[in-house]
Amino acid sequence: MEKFHSPLAARRAFLGGLLALGVPGAVHAAARHKASPPLVTVLGDSITAGLGLTQDRALPAWLQRTLDGMKIQARVFGFGVIGATTQAGLSRVERIPAETAVCVVALGGNDLLQGAEPAWTRENLRAIVTRLKAKGVRVVLAGMRAPALLGVDYARRFTDIYPALARELGVFYAPDFFTGVIGVSRYMQSDGIHPNAEGARIIAERLAPVVAKALKG
Repeated sequence: MEKFHSPLAARRAFLGGLLALGVPGAVHAAARHKASPPLVTVLGDSITAGLGLTQDRALPAWLQRTLDGMKIQARVFGFGVIGATTQAGLSRVERIPAETAVCVVALGGNDLLQGAEPAWTRENLRAIVTRLKAKGVRVVLAGMRAPALLGVDYARRFTDIYPALARELGVFYAPDFFTGVIGVSRYMQSDGIHPNAEGARIIAERLAPVVAKALKG
């Protein structure tokens, strides 16, 4: 007597066979089902590295929580190094994770502290963004406002780097992400340079909407 096979059982057997044989359509469907959220890499300096903070209270962790709260699917990876200048960032740009979908470029603070020539900073940032775009990575350029006490002309030239580059290279721009945090004692650590946990949270909340737009393309 011939055994009776229900349509459901037959379908399961057929799909199982496809997977066992490695049929491309079935494998790709399974891969899509298990795909991880897109990766957001934050290329930065000690602020990104979370100097003086535990990792769960540093900028990348706050950015992750803020995106989660916005119902934005993403994984945030902090790629900050203490003391990094834009030149140091350029030397590391080829080492960002290969699966990075969006890279937040948050560099320039140490250039300011060292009194770097704005043209030098601009060219380093241009090279960073250009290399990221060549990899197919969407870029969020985090702007920085130089204080006038460094000299009005110097401050203007440095501050103008970021919006000008964002327009020129066609990338997402997060303006003056540190303004309103730096110099405000309740948001800063005792060194007066690095944000405390509350300051890092504010910075993350400013960055998050721009990162969300970049993730959506």
